[in-house]
Amino acid sequence: MARACLLVVVWGSVTPAALAAERVVQLEKLTPGSPGLWQRIEFQVTWPEAYSNPYDPEEIAIALEIQAPSGKKIELPAFFNQPCEWQQVERGGRKTGWIYPQGRAGWRARFAPMEPGRHSVCAVARDRQGQARSAPLAFDCLTAPGRGFIRVSKTDPRFFEHDDGTPFFPIGQNVAFIGEGQYLDTERAATVFQKMASNGANFARVWACAEDWAMAIEARKSAWSRSWGGKPPLTPLPGATGAETNRLCLALDAARSGNVAVSPSHSVALRPGQSYRLTGQALTEASASLGIEFAQWPANEVVRSDSPGQWKAFSHSFVAGQSQRWLGEFRLQPAGSGRVWVRDLSLQEAGGGPELLWEADPNRPARGVMSQIDSAMLDRVVESAEKHGLRLQLCLLTRDLYRPFMGDDRSPAYVAAIKAASNFFRYAVARWGYSTHVFAWEYFNENDPNLPSERFHRELGDSLAAVDPFRHPRTTSGWGPAPRHWRHPQLDIADLHWYLRPVSKPDWRDEVAAILDRAALLRGHAPDKPAVLGEFGLADDKWGRSPYMAQDKAGHHFHNALWASAFAGLSGTAMFWWWETVDQNNLYAHYLPLARFLAEVPFTRARLRSATFQTARQSRALAWRAPNLALVWMHNPQAAWHTLVVEKKTPAVLSDDSLELDGLAEGRFQIEWWDTAKGEVSARDTASCAQGRLRLKIPPYSRDIACRATLIE
Repeated sequence: MARACLLVVVWGSVTPAALAAERVVQLEKLTPGSPGLWQRIEFQVTWPEAYSNPYDPEEIAIALEIQAPSGKKIELPAFFNQPCEWQQVERGGRKTGWIYPQGRAGWRARFAPMEPGRHSVCAVARDRQGQARSAPLAFDCLTAPGRGFIRVSKTDPRFFEHDDGTPFFPIGQNVAFIGEGQYLDTERAATVFQKMASNGANFARVWACAEDWAMAIEARKSAWSRSWGGKPPLTPLPGATGAETNRLCLALDAARSGNVAVSPSHSVALRPGQSYRLTGQALTEASASLGIEFAQWPANEVVRSDSPGQWKAFSHSFVAGQSQRWLGEFRLQPAGSGRVWVRDLSLQEAGGGPELLWEADPNRPARGVMSQIDSAMLDRVVESAEKHGLRLQLCLLTRDLYRPFMGDDRSPAYVAAIKAASNFFRYAVARWGYSTHVFAWEYFNENDPNLPSERFHRELGDSLAAVDPFRHPRTTSGWGPAPRHWRHPQLDIADLHWYLRPVSKPDWRDEVAAILDRAALLRGHAPDKPAVLGEFGLADDKWGRSPYMAQDKAGHHFHNALWASAFAGLSGTAMFWWWETVDQNNLYAHYLPLARFLAEVPFTRARLRSATFQTARQSRALAWRAPNLALVWMHNPQAAWHTLVVEKKTPAVLSDDSLELDGLAEGRFQIEWWDTAKGEVSARDTASCAQGRLRLKIPPYSRDIACRATLIE
């Protein structure tokens, strides 16, 4: 049974004054029973102190100190957490997630034991007053099936492997924008994960940095404006002095701006039948007044200052309807002549509780504070990936909160950006690092590759290596080729985003040639680390969805890109960007044949080398070779997407074709010919390799075909 453990900490001699200042840490194991190897175990840490920013470890750093059965000591950060209730409800004609903050915020820690046996753990709280520790708590970890976390392979660092040594070759796509108003919310994302996994995919790249249009842990989220809109009517507090000098409030003027909508980026969840209270303060001048307009609840009171320069508190109570789960938009209506200022707008249950209208606070910093609603969303996404067996690359830092401050690596703003990013990843490790289904941390989506980012990546890499006991791989992406990123020793994965556009070179009409070219570029700068095409797709010259996409409902460019990237020397497939297209056209079935073909390929042990050949009929052959193994994908150039979709030509069946491979061991090889549409062996044969050359007679095919040649004697 889990017990609360506490320890009273007293510094110096024991006096009545010292006893009055005692501070107590309580540690409780929330997960029942004994976890298995690599399975999540969750703890609650109770600490009585409150802080202005619990996400800043310079104010308060709470961590677990864990001693593993081997004697290894692990320090794992805890995270500040607002508990949320989640339900799946009907809204707008589809099921969606209802996330409602409830209960007191506090501290949690999540750990995945990496050794079987007895562990000892205690909680440590450190702040400017000193340090306090809980008494130790013990738990047992049982041996359990599983492959563990994914690492860069020790035997062949071009590839990935699990803790148990089995290779991991990412096959998947982007599932980037998850949120209200998007094609995917957390529940539809779970459905997509299920479709991907049932068709052999094992990887998804997910954003948690989408500003206010989708899930973003650290971002500008405001009830007064959107990141793509105009500036909200915010102004410094009138007459403010001292600590309030730099604080903002809302400024209204009936004659100029009219009413203002209170419209958070996250719809505010309500509990049906619950009583609520909206409060705030208003300052009015001349004959001006403030009214509050709800669609559902009349608010007849008019707010005016009792005397010039005096803030007037206001309060409005209402009860949510029995079927009402969302607040909806409401408006602040100035009237009369003169200006009105509004501050401290707040919505809570009538009896108190968590703040529900947190986006109305104009003084909430965009950087350094973690959205608890978005964090709860990411919890759901990670749990869905765990359920369906997908590994996630989490893109986490909101680029535009950092990029403007990264131009001078000697400036205080640059140093502050490193500190903020380090604090963010401390939180990310604490909340999601436990999961073996978190494959990699991605710092930015498409940051400026010309910035002097070497120091940023070095110091953030050092910080993350120190705080992440699970050692997730680290990466980032640029908005163009970024050789300095790819070569950086503390970025574990070289990542390039590339789209087929009419202006792109090589020829955008030939997806196989484009992938071969981009793979060669990546490998030229990162020969000995994993290299991937993190985004890929068919686009127009302004980076939008190509008008040809609608014509390619069968996904010819999607199919060809998957197979070409799997054989071009990369460490995973090209990750398609337009997840709506994949879902609407049900293109998931393209994953399964490739996944079947690549199953059990010893990527990390065989020292595979990539090469490109031509068949006798001038088809391209992309190959992985080792002395005793060859994996080959042959593609007819007349089956490129543009030929099939735009020119509407049907490629002729190629018969009497052959291929000669070199670099193989002498001996007899088992030959399997694979149907790349069905993922099945269509024919078997044997062939002999003499003088290092293996000649293959290719069965008739029109578009593409794959071959596995294995030395048998």
